[in-house]
Amino acid sequence: MIVPSTARRLDARRAPFYATSTHRVRSLSTEGPPLNVELVRTTATDEPVLGRLLQLYGYDFSEVVGMDVGDDGLFDVGTTLARCWAEPSRHVFWCKVDAKLAGFAILDERSRLTGDPGVVDIAEFFVMRKYRRQGVGSIFATRVFDLYPRRWEVRERAQNTAARAFWRKAIDRYTGGNFEEILLDDERWRGPMQSFDARAKATDAPAA
Repeated sequence: MIVPSTARRLDARRAPFYATSTHRVRSLSTEGPPLNVELVRTTATDEPVLGRLLQLYGYDFSEVVGMDVGDDGLFDVGTTLARCWAEPSRHVFWCKVDAKLAGFAILDERSRLTGDPGVVDIAEFFVMRKYRRQGVGSIFATRVFDLYPRRWEVRERAQNTAARAFWRKAIDRYTGGNFEEILLDDERWRGPMQSFDARAKATDAPAA
């Protein structure tokens, strides 16, 4: 089932790439210093590192979709890794906290649903458990959205209620509530999807 969306299709506007973007966020520990959250663009030489982080991502995801490791003890990540630097529309960014790897985001400059190149899709998004519930994920998501001032689509599997709650909160803060959510149940996707225009960023969203 698709819940109709009133979103207009907008012309694509390519945003410049930034090598790094930083933001300091207060740690949950009131005694500790603020955490320094960085967004860092990757290169093809980072493929082995992403491959290892995808195993951690697969471990987390196995709780949601019931994935098992193969006889080699590894999760099957499909074509995710191979496509990252082979397709011009796909981009990978590290999340670093105090200069330490803390996660990644994989973006696609086209809609998963329609193929529209004027839409940026979050293909994968991961923050390691150590850095969750400290505002790191929200800050990293904001840095990612700021890269492309155009239409965005963010999807979650139907059973991944934690991810849906995270993205609703992050996008609501970024847009000041100016986003739409649809529920899909067909061959394109099964689960909720939020869409919004990053050009309408809320004035009280986390600063760049």
